[in-house]
Order: sequence, then C-alpha cells, then structure tokens
Amino acid sequence: FSIRGAILADWGHIYGFTGAQLGMITGAGLTGFCFGIIIAGLVADKIGYGLLVLAAFAFHIISAVVTLIVPASASQAEAYQYLYWGSFIFAIANGTLEGVANPLVATLFPHNRTHYLNILHASWPAGLVLGSLLALLLGQYMHWGWKAQLGLFIIPVIGYGVLFLGQHMPKSEAAERGLKFADMFKDIGILGALIVCFLLSLFISSIMQPLLTKAGYTAEQTAHAVQTSNWIGYALAAVLLVIVAIMTRFSLGAWLLFMLFIAHALVGTVELGTDSWMQNITGNILDPKQGMILFIWTSMFMFTLRFFAGFIEKHIGLSPVGILLIAATIACIGLNVVSTIHTFIGAILAVSIYALGKTYFWPTMLAVAADRFPKTGAIAISMMGGIGMLSAGLVGGPGLGYANDRFAGQELARTNPAAYQQFRAAEPSRLLGAGEAYGLDGKKLGDAKATPAAQRTPDQQAAVEADQQGNRMTLRADSAIPAAMAVIYLILFIYFKSIGGYKAVHLAGTHGSEPTTA
Repeated sequence: FSIRGAILADWGHIYGFTGAQLGMITGAGLTGFCFGIIIAGLVADKIGYGLLVLAAFAFHIISAVVTLIVPASASQAEAYQYLYWGSFIFAIANGTLEGVANPLVATLFPHNRTHYLNILHASWPAGLVLGSLLALLLGQYMHWGWKAQLGLFIIPVIGYGVLFLGQHMPKSEAAERGLKFADMFKDIGILGALIVCFLLSLFISSIMQPLLTKAGYTAEQTAHAVQTSNWIGYALAAVLLVIVAIMTRFSLGAWLLFMLFIAHALVGTVELGTDSWMQNITGNILDPKQGMILFIWTSMFMFTLRFFAGFIEKHIGLSPVGILLIAATIACIGLNVVSTIHTFIGAILAVSIYALGKTYFWPTMLAVAADRFPKTGAIAISMMGGIGMLSAGLVGGPGLGYANDRFAGQELARTNPAAYQQFRAAEPSRLLGAGEAYGLDGKKLGDAKATPAAQRTPDQQAAVEADQQGNRMTLRADSAIPAAMAVIYLILFIYFKSIGGYKAVHLAGTHGSEPTTA
C-alpha cells in the first residue's frame, strides 16, 4: 500500500494518468478487498480458515503476475487495465486474509477484543513504515523502477504462507453454538445489507461504464451509457437485497449495527482513502522526500498508539465508543491543520494530530461489532471491513483524486487562464454525479514538477502552485467526513449511557460466556 502510494507520481508521469485515473487504480486496490473479506466472512464458519488462507495466497501470486507484466511501452488505456485489475486482485487477496484474521482474534480474546484487535491492526502501520522506508531508499536514493519496488510484496506473501501451514483454528461463538447461516444474518438484516448493496451497485456501475462507453461518443451518448451502467448496478444490488430479505425472513436487522455500518463506510473513506493520497499531497505541498518521511512518521506513531487501546479502555475508563468519539473529533481538527502546512516542522505536528485521531478507528469499530453482535459470527465484522474498503475504493481514493482535479483546475483557471488551457486534462473527471471537473494533465504537471523551480516557465510555476492549493482545499473538504463520524459516535455514546453503559455481549454456553485467564 505505501509503496503503491509512493509510485503514483511515477505512474502519472510515465502513462499520463490524471488524478482521477490514479484514484481509480488506488481505489481498485481497496474495492477488491470487499469481495475477499465479505465472501470469506460468509463461508469462514462453514469451511474453516485454512482454505481461505490458501485462496488468499493464490490471489496474491496472480496479482503479482497481472501487475508486473505491464510493458513500459503500453498505451495509457492498456497500462490502466493492467494496473487496475492487478490492484483489484491484490485487494481480493488482502480481503480474504483479513476475513480470517479479524474473527480469529475476536474469537481468541473474547473479553479483550478492543486491545487485541488494535494490536492486530498495528501491523498495518508497521507495514506502512517498512514499505515507505523501502520506497524512500530504493526509489528516491537507489532509483529502482516501480516494478522492482512493488514486486517486494511477494516476500511477505511467501512468509505468511509458510507460517499458516499446519495451524489449528478455533471456532467463533456462533459456530460453537451451531447457529444456522440465516440466524447469523438476522442482526444484519435488510438495513445492514442495504449499505453493502448500495456500495456494490456503485462498484458494478464503475465496471460497466468503460464497457458501455466508446471512443468518439457524444456527450449525450456518454451520459446515456453512464445512466445505463447505473441502472445495471442498481438492478443487481436490488436482487441481492431481495435474497437477503427472504433468507432472514424480512428481518430489518439491528439499528445499532446499521449505524456502525454507516460509520465504517465513513471510516474507510477518511482513513484509507486519505492514506492513499496523504503521501502524495504532503509531498506536493513540500517535496516528495519530505512527504514520504511524514508518512513514515505518522505510521510509526499509529503503530505505537495501537498498543495502548487496552490501557485507555481499562485504566482511563473510556468505552470503545468514547474512544471513537474523541478520535473523530481529533481527526477533523488534524486534517484542517495539515491543509495549512508550509514547513517540515509544522507538518510533523499537523500530521501527528491527524494520526492520533485516525489510529483507533478501524480496529475499535470491529471490536464494537464483535462485542455487541456475537450471533453474527465472522459475518458482521467481515461485512464491516468490506464496507470500509468499498467506501475507500469507490469514494475515498477516487473522491480525493476528483476533488484535487476540481480544486486544482479551478485554481489555475482563476489565476492563469492561459496556463489552464495549456495544462488542462484532455478528459474530465467524474464522481457519483458530482459533475465533470477538468483537472491538470498528469504528464505535463509531472514535467513541471521535475523541472527545478528556478528553471520553470511562468505557466509551469502557476500549474505547480495551483496543484498545491488544490491539495490544501481537498484536505479541508475531507475534514467534513470525521466531523460526520463524530456526530454518529455522539449518538451512540448517549445511547449506551442511557442503558447503563457499554458492555460486551456473549452467547451462553460458549468460550466467551465466562471470563478466562487467556
């Protein structure tokens, strides 16, 4: 993930991708995760974890082949397909593996899930640190090509394949009780499935649009193709929703889990969507090496902080929902502060505030779902992970790319109309009916950034400055998401206070029903 974020500029320069196209590629590296983790969650309690680990291993190897065979001479359209689908298959593998990891840890530690799920997810920023250090060393200093850098992920893939061989896997509380699949799904119900189906409709639409749109189409024909792809997505999602409704005997589901699903869609957008661009954005505002160093710093900070989630819950007395409420408030403040950076020292302080906020989102959300809805087994937390990744891939990554295109294009058009005509991208960026936005041509902008500041033409300098201002405005717009999350967490906080406080729920007669010394 971090190496891919570091080589976005290389892809843009080599193949001339716009910000929106790069956002779609990074988004594919997240949306595929949804299919892996949801499918894994649906079958984990029935087929066991071992087969799922084997499937993840196979998908990781396939993704390496698809991504790394893209020829350097490929056209923009050809390169886009290789990189998009290679990232998508990679994400399926990641999702399948996390479909094992989350319920496994929730099962092993039923009385301390917040603590141990945060420790499990400390491996995420640890990987970001390692990947960023490798990208800094191999890319910035040793000038390795992007294929050599990205191909390093095969090493940990082989590592986990070996480590999982011969391991004995426990059963979740729901599987231990022998609950039927339909019973596990009742708390999710129609409301929970509605969130997943809506995001799936967006994904299906995004796949159908390029298939239905041909070169040379008029604006009217293109609009009709987009509308058709949207309806195909809605239709298929509606079929899935009807299947869930029938399977659960038209159970609406738990309103609390519905709220958690909505909140986690926002978590995916602000955490992973922002992470996929943060290194690029801070690198644009300052310089690429400093952007990478800042990304490493925030990841190390997150890695350390996630080991203290249990301390905060047990000794400071904050419930998981209280932790989430404070975290969302801090993240909102942090994004606004990051948008104002001008110096490296100021940037360290700004990204630290943001990192402090986002640290506890993902694992603590999973802990709340596992604590309150044990009857769902691996399904609810796997669906929650899928929702977060789908949201990050469809809205977060592409949304920030779209926002940057819109803001940068508008800024250059305002400050230097002649330069705007020179640097304007040939194709507009689009996002969920938000209207067309013409960003800046990735290749021309890359050439301008590669030119020393003293040697840039006035038009090149204007384009670089407009891109930087677009980055700042994008971060300020992004801060509205954790603000909305804070409102949701406040509602949940008040609810739990009204019923006597937050408590984990366990199924009678299972390993979680009585405290253990494990």
